Order: sequence, then C-alpha cells, then structure tokens
Amino acid sequence: MECTRCPVDFWSSPQRDHCVPKKIEFLSYHDPLGICLTVTSLLGTFFCAVVLGIFIYHRRTPIVRANNSELSFQLLFSLKLCFMCSLLFIGRPRQWTCQLRHATFGISFVLCVSCILVKTMVVLAVFKWFGAVQQRGTVFTLTCIQAAICTAWLVSSSPVPHKNTKYHNDKIVYECVVDSTVGFAVLLGYIGLLAILSFLLAFLARNLPDNFNEAKLITFSMLIFCAVWVAFVPAYISSPGKYADAVEVFAILASSFGLLVALFGPKCYIILLRPERNTKKAIMGRSITK
Repeated sequence: MECTRCPVDFWSSPQRDHCVPKKIEFLSYHDPLGICLTVTSLLGTFFCAVVLGIFIYHRRTPIVRANNSELSFQLLFSLKLCFMCSLLFIGRPRQWTCQLRHATFGISFVLCVSCILVKTMVVLAVFKWFGAVQQRGTVFTLTCIQAAICTAWLVSSSPVPHKNTKYHNDKIVYECVVDSTVGFAVLLGYIGLLAILSFLLAFLARNLPDNFNEAKLITFSMLIFCAVWVAFVPAYISSPGKYADAVEVFAILASSFGLLVALFGPKCYIILLRPERNTKKAIMGRSITK
C-alpha cells in the first residue's frame, strides 16, 4: 500500500516490488562498435608506422628528399598520435581520460595541420627564405598556441565524468561532460583556421612545378579534412550518450585516414611500384615538360 522511490542508480523491477540496479552504458571495448573503432585505430597506427619505415628506408631517394623529408617524418608522427588519441574516447569515462581526450586530440591535430601548413609555405617560398629552423619554429609555435588553449580550458572548466539519467529511465549513461562549450569551440576553431589557411595556400600553389610541389595533394587532403569536421558538428550535437563519442572517434579516424592516404599514398605508390619514376631525371623531366 506504500510507494517508495528508488535511488538514482536504481530502477523498479517489473513486478514493482523492489529496486534493481540500472544498466550502465558507455562506449566500451567489448561492444561491437567499440571493437570496430579500436581495431580501426590500431590499423591506422600500424599503417603510419609502415609508411614511416618506407620513408626512412628510402629517405635518400629524390621523391622523399624533394618533398621535405623532415616535415614528412613529423607529419607521420603526428598522424600516429591522432590515431592513438581516439582510444581515449573508448572505455569507461574517468577523470583523467575526460581531461586528456580533448587536449590530446586538439594538440595532435594542430601538430599535424601545422606540419601541412609549413609544407605549403615551403612550397610557396621555394626553399629560399623558409629554412629548417623557421620550419621547426613555426610548427612549435602553432602547437604551443593550442597547448595554451587546452591548458586554459582544463584550468577554468575541466571536462568531468558524469552519470546521465535523462536519456533512459532504466539506464545510466556514463559520459564526459564538456563543461565549457566555448573552450571546445575555440579548440576546434583553431584547428579549422589552420586547415582553411593550409587549403588556401595550397590552392594558390597548385600550379607550381611538380619536382617540389605537394600543393595538389595538400589541397585534396584539406578538402577531405574540412568535409569530415563540418559534417561532425551536427552529427555530434544530435547524437546521445555513447554515440556522441563514437561520432567523434569516427571523425578523428576518417580525417586521419584521409590525410594519410591523400598525402602519402601517391608517394608510396611511386616508391614501391614505380621506382623508375623515383629518380632525379624523371622528377626534373616532369618539371621541364610542364
């Protein structure tokens, strides 16, 4: 004859005679979706390591040297970080994973996009005034700006794990709450600014001679990158619970694979399958013909 309200973490049994624990939901390593995303992330990391090995082994060949081998190595390292940071979004949300996931994601992608931006600037400068020191300094400075943004966000309003009971009555959705939408927007906006700047500079440099020109590949890769993250925003906002994390992981993996394939696929094809085109004479011949 009496009604007793169940605690927040419990739900009424079907017979309505006692309280049972609510099911806990998050993007787990044991879910099919979590397994697929984890395997894809590890595959991307493996492919980056393979491409890096190919470039190191063939580092003295013309196609590697003509396209700034040092920045290529930095770019492959940053892409590996991008693939690995997606693993922080999978598993039970904890204090340290909530704090690290967006900071690691933001810094990794800025390091990646800043390498691409410097590559484009080198193409436009034709190696005359943009030397190795300037290249390293520019990448370091652009990455430090993002690190400062992430630090300010974590200090002012750090993301925290949260038990959400609003989506389902019988489930508890574990998620990381982005306490400051402004901080997340600034983090994404800075990455987008660098990507758009890289695209514009690469588009301007697309018709320069092929012997040192990566501008066409960069233009295509930036189109893929921007398209993925423009589609990410509405999908992320409209996805509840663990699917919001899955959407963000998918965007990270899709954009990382897009950059890896667009920038390094044609070069690996020439290095491995068309070695006759990987000669100084062949590269200079394309430039003279053009």
